[in-house]
Amino acid sequence: MPRPHGFGYELFGDGRVTITHQGRSAGTLRGARAEKFLAEVAAGDGQLVMARWTGAYKHGNERAAKKHPRNAWQ
Repeated sequence: MPRPHGFGYELFGDGRVTITHQGRSAGTLRGARAEKFLAEVAAGDGQLVMARWTGAYKHGNERAAKKHPRNAWQ
């Protein structure tokens, strides 16, 4: 699975965090959620953390689902 890329975030003075993906807004966090997000970004891989928080990442089961009989082209 390719590593996520193109994510960024901006911290505003009021404690709000906006996560962007390729320059477009992907989500806004406020309060305790914003603090938790910033702690995770500081502790780990920022790109992976932002992908997980926005839901823009693969779950790992896409390849297996493609081979399932109900999804097979007939």
